[in-house]
Amino acid sequence: MALTVEEKKKIIKKYAQSKEDTGSPEVQIALLTSKVKKLTKHLKDHKKDVHSRRGLLSLVSKRRRLIAYLLKKDEKRYKKIVNALKLSK
Repeated sequence: MALTVEEKKKIIKKYAQSKEDTGSPEVQIALLTSKVKKLTKHLKDHKKDVHSRRGLLSLVSKRRRLIAYLLKKDEKRYKKIVNALKLSK
């Protein structure tokens, strides 16, 4: 269920602010969004998997905090990442 190394590298390369960037809010939000999509797909097949559902809620709230931080820090970057990932505002 976890992201493969190739998937992570692809996401990091796409959303990184600079060549060596792996920890910017944009990269973290993109990685979390990818994990959320994967877990959501898993939970559609395994409706009674309560442990994964709890993990999903944790990922979603972490992503929400990062998005709020980015909005407070730099609204332009916030709008860019929200539009790129097609997240609701």
